[in-house]
Amino acid sequence: MSSPERGLWLADAAHREDLITFVDRTLRLDEAAVIRLRERPGGLVVAWAATGFDVLASRVVAGRVRPADLFVASDALASALPAMDRAGFVEPGFAMDSAWRGMLPPDTGFVHLDDVPARVVLELAQRGTELARAHSSAHGPPASLLDQEVVAVSAGDESIGVPMRCVFALTAMGFLPQSANRSDAFAPESVAADEVVRVRAAPNWLRVDARFGSVYRRRGHAALVIVES
Repeated sequence: MSSPERGLWLADAAHREDLITFVDRTLRLDEAAVIRLRERPGGLVVAWAATGFDVLASRVVAGRVRPADLFVASDALASALPAMDRAGFVEPGFAMDSAWRGMLPPDTGFVHLDDVPARVVLELAQRGTELARAHSSAHGPPASLLDQEVVAVSAGDESIGVPMRCVFALTAMGFLPQSANRSDAFAPESVAADEVVRVRAAPNWLRVDARFGSVYRRRGHAALVIVES
């Protein structure tokens, strides 16, 4: 029996659960979101999604995808993943190539600049959310708040600011390993004191890596084009 020409194969149920979490978070931000699945050497698949903050998010799971660059509706993938068969096959639903907007960052070329304590990220998200509630309009938080650079990192001659957009995207996607049963979603003590996020940069991209995924923003451009673990 020939293998399907279009589909997703995951290594095991644990990786399926990781992808389900990623898709569910994406749906919370946009019910009409499109997920882009790209195969990477070494038996890995990278899931990409736009977050709504002009920031891209990605997560890596073990598996393979056919074709090697697959576009699917997030709601269809959310329905299909629980039905993964014993062979790890997932029917991804209709092709959504025309619904994807923007380019992806490169796979290589990022330079590590610095690590930032995860608790600092949560404190910034906490403050940013309070400001957003006070100043948001029907169109959401003001661009001035989202574009504000809230963390500055540097290494050698390279210096870059991390905007609030990236902080909001990182926390909205649940990429930090926070403890459960907290009434405050941004409580700094919900992560270990030694937990960090890693800030990297390429000539045209800013990348922030957390335990469960990454966020990317295009540098020097008002709009981002899309987090990896």
